[in-house]
Amino acid sequence: MSHAIYRVTSLELLAPYTIRITFDDYTRQTIDFEQVLGGDLYRPLKDLALFDQVRIDPEVHTLVWPNGADFDPETLHDWPQYREALIERAQQWELVPV
Repeated sequence: MSHAIYRVTSLELLAPYTIRITFDDYTRQTIDFEQVLGGDLYRPLKDLALFDQVRIDPEVHTLVWPNGADFDPETLHDWPQYREALIERAQQWELVPV
């Protein structure tokens, strides 16, 4: 199965948990991440001070945060296709005892 390769070229924080992302194919996605911030890796990003430290990794060209959280660029590029499954996964992670 082939996996599309996309690179994030820019980001803009628009609102709490919401980022406009531009890709190397000149497409854009505006993503509200709030509902997918569950589990040990993504839950810390509910702290806006941490979430707002998002940057583009210069090597893999995707969004990364200081705590090691990231998303595959293809997932970001095709967000509408993955959104519901990611929300469901985050909700399941929150049910797991810490």
